[in-house]
Amino acid sequence: MNILPAQREYIHQHFFQMKDKQDLLSLLNVVKGILFGEKAEEIQFRQLNFYLLGESKAKSYRRFEIKKKMGGMRVIYAPNQGLKVIQRCLALIFAEVFPVSDSATGFVKGKSVVDNASYHLQQHYVFNLDLKDFFPSIDQARIWGRLQQAPFCFDRATDRLILANVLAKLCCFELEVERGGESGKIVRVMRNVLPQGAPTSPILSNLICERLDRRLVGVAKRFGARYSRYADDLTFSSLHNLYQSGSKFMLEVERVIAEQNFVINSKKTRVQGKGYRQEVTGLVVNEKVNVLKSYIKSLRQWLYLWEQYGAEKAGGLFKSQYRKVKDAAETTVPEMERVLKGKLDYLGMVKGKGDGTYQKLVLRFERLLPRQNAVTAILDIWEKEGIEQAMKKYYEQSA
Repeated sequence: MNILPAQREYIHQHFFQMKDKQDLLSLLNVVKGILFGEKAEEIQFRQLNFYLLGESKAKSYRRFEIKKKMGGMRVIYAPNQGLKVIQRCLALIFAEVFPVSDSATGFVKGKSVVDNASYHLQQHYVFNLDLKDFFPSIDQARIWGRLQQAPFCFDRATDRLILANVLAKLCCFELEVERGGESGKIVRVMRNVLPQGAPTSPILSNLICERLDRRLVGVAKRFGARYSRYADDLTFSSLHNLYQSGSKFMLEVERVIAEQNFVINSKKTRVQGKGYRQEVTGLVVNEKVNVLKSYIKSLRQWLYLWEQYGAEKAGGLFKSQYRKVKDAAETTVPEMERVLKGKLDYLGMVKGKGDGTYQKLVLRFERLLPRQNAVTAILDIWEKEGIEQAMKKYYEQSA
């Protein structure tokens, strides 16, 4: 959502002037009004205290699993509605008061996977690596410690340490996680960490990774390479192959990552040479940023089935395949129309709305929509682009 300049200034000013929980609560309620409207019910002091208690927090998250694209299951801990609202407010506040590093492109307003991929265009070598268990690898103690540093300074010297305590507790949850033991072996321990599923985890992970990004940028520059990070996905690119195991570059990268208490996922590490398809966060970057050919092929397949057999039969086939691929229950399967709309929007973001392939697929999609949806789409074009573009779209649909 778009924040007005006056609202941004208010958040920034009052955040850094906070002294205690009451000040935090007042700011949370202002931000809740921005997110949900002035009629939104205020968060009460007792609610804030409730979610700071260990026993209460343990009952405030729902655990579920989703299937990963590359196999295996991803465990999600979703906060209940009350805690989720508080965390959404905090996420907006942190996003407004904390300027993330230039290297971070994930969970950053105004940036996307396209920005991340564009930085690595037309390089001879692209090197991807992934950080294992990204959110749960960040302990509450690290959040607490970072909030005591500039620009936050919620510390004993300013008599505001309670704010570091409260903010860290509201955003973390006790889970069983892997950590390195004294003997060097991996052990399972209970820690309060950033849960995957909390609205605050993305922005706080960028906060913690600020030093990681800064140091890896330094390593990349020394070796004539480029670096960017999209969440737990790190990418380097260069004109020379720096990525052999045991090379000076790799030893430096591995040292920095280990020093920042992260672990490389060796299963998701790969080097892509110029003669092969080079991917960055799912996009091809050999000559220009583009989606995979399989992405276009899938869109054409479902549009064809919809055209040939109608929405009901094509939708049934879609749900059947979705459940098979995602291992999802029938109640969790989205409508085919909504999924295809999202895929087309993504295609337009990557290739540009003026791209011929995008325009042809969108036209096929809009011709298949119920008349009311088509009329709504035309009115939307009228409002955003003017009557000439709206009439052009109307005649295209009528042809």
